[in-house]
Amino acid sequence: MTRGMKIAHISDLHLSGRQDRRQLGDLDRLLDHFNKAGFDHLVISGDLSNNADAGDWQIVREKLESHALYHWDKTTVIAGNHDLINLEEEMRFYNALNPLLLIRKKAFDRKLREFCCFFQKLITGEDGGDNGFPFIKIINYPSVQIAFAAINTVYPWYPAENPLGARGSITSGQLRALSQKAVLASLRESFVIGLCHHAYRVYDTNSLIDQAFDWTMELKNRQEVLGLMKGMHARLVLHGHFHRFQSYAVDGITFVNGGSFRHAPQRYSEIVINGEVPGSFEQKFVMLP
Repeated sequence: MTRGMKIAHISDLHLSGRQDRRQLGDLDRLLDHFNKAGFDHLVISGDLSNNADAGDWQIVREKLESHALYHWDKTTVIAGNHDLINLEEEMRFYNALNPLLLIRKKAFDRKLREFCCFFQKLITGEDGGDNGFPFIKIINYPSVQIAFAAINTVYPWYPAENPLGARGSITSGQLRALSQKAVLASLRESFVIGLCHHAYRVYDTNSLIDQAFDWTMELKNRQEVLGLMKGMHARLVLHGHFHRFQSYAVDGITFVNGGSFRHAPQRYSEIVINGEVPGSFEQKFVMLP
């Protein structure tokens, strides 16, 4: 395979402020490596923060800026559940007994808009605006045209439905938006890569303990997400959430879990797309030298 177009994929940074100098140093080293290794694009698939703190988003933006990666055509960032849900706050006594679910949903929507506004330059290429999910980013490289199709799979904390704030779901509005004929037509010449935070597959075993864990982490309507990705002819879906570096195939689509930078800051996923052979790519997990 020729050099092709190179994508670096990391996930689940779980930053907790500026006190952890070691973690921030690890992030600097990783971003520096991406530049030296000649990567064309970086994907961060959610959970930049550990406690839904916009200050952690600011740290990520500053780090990307300092490594000349804070550009629309250089980096794509999506939200994770820890970016939008402060579980400790949600589980406080007064919130747990609050029957006004609509109020909680409105607060969640405001947080999602805040995230999208904060990273607007990476969504649209401009500093202003409030465009959000879903979004499609089409980039023309010398050898191939890449389309990143990003969806939000985080949904609000509810005591019964989402007690740990970790279950995922895609809204019907996002499904409709990305299923429009004009949208699908715009993707025909592209190598399509889907982006979401939640895993299509967690454990998926017969163990009762693992099944209970699956329920707390699952992507509730994962078949709808799979159908959406198939409709867009996606070859890859990059996600995080479940802190395991793994790749697996579902109905001809390769899903890649970016693991956790927090727990393994020297490891990342590398994807090389060969424009000379339509649909051809290689993926592997790499350790920093």
